[in-house]
Amino acid sequence: MKRDNTIPQISIVIPLYNEAESLVELHTQIVNVMQSINATYEIIFIDDGSNDSSFDVLKQLYETSRQIRIFQFRKNFGKSAALATGFAKASGEFVITMDADLQDDPHEIPALIDKLNEGYDLVSGWKKKRYDPFIKKYTSKVFNRTTSWVSGLYIHDFNCGLKAYRREVVKNVQVYGQLHRYIPMLAHLQGFRVTEIPVQHHPRKYGMTKFGISRFTAGLFDLITTAFLARFKRRPLHLFGTMGLISFTIGALICLYLAYYWMFIESRLTNRPILFLGILLIMVGVQFFSIGLLGELITDSKKKDLEYSIKTSLE
Repeated sequence: MKRDNTIPQISIVIPLYNEAESLVELHTQIVNVMQSINATYEIIFIDDGSNDSSFDVLKQLYETSRQIRIFQFRKNFGKSAALATGFAKASGEFVITMDADLQDDPHEIPALIDKLNEGYDLVSGWKKKRYDPFIKKYTSKVFNRTTSWVSGLYIHDFNCGLKAYRREVVKNVQVYGQLHRYIPMLAHLQGFRVTEIPVQHHPRKYGMTKFGISRFTAGLFDLITTAFLARFKRRPLHLFGTMGLISFTIGALICLYLAYYWMFIESRLTNRPILFLGILLIMVGVQFFSIGLLGELITDSKKKDLEYSIKTSLE
């Protein structure tokens, strides 16, 4: 079949791992929705190293649809890698992401696009009523509240797979590791307008959830990474210098007090463990400050590589 080489209005990016049973039904639903809104589109499937028949099903769909593009990983690299690849390959003015397990509803796409047209850059789905395992449902609440507090972006569902983006968002936000959970936060911290709308969420129809206990620690570490990179990537001395200054100041005050004590009250300090604490805090403070300076040197050497998100350019 001859491929459609026209630039589409909408790119639909779908990462998947072992979802063979749901792909045909998902494709049918997407096609029906896109025909109903009369928009040109492409569907980009990223097979994240599936070991079932997912890729065979995708090849069959590819033979029957001009809009399908498929990229298969050699191994399972994770959802962030799949999304990053999909973002790089997407060419539409609007980009929709959704999971392949049929829990995300393609019929929500028109509402997401309408919200983008109100002037927003990223619209995240909010699974107001969600059909997930108990532990996943309630740990997600803790995750969302913590992320809102750290980022200053107050939405209910950061990790919903169903999202809509303007093209400039996916081309500017870098996703790696497991940072797909924090895409709204990353976009917000770059100055993009982010909002959410309630979306329909369905019970899983085929297969099993890929949720694992490792997501707890991974999510915490990624949150720390995201918060640090967003605020201090280009000014590391502001973080490490502050920590070093606090530590050095407390240590210096302790040592000054002990010096006064030694000079005017008692000449023996070997029985005062706080002396070692003061010396330790001074040393730690100097180390933190040194780390900050090294970070500034590295940042300065990379200045020519820095890229900033530009909203409008008139030349």
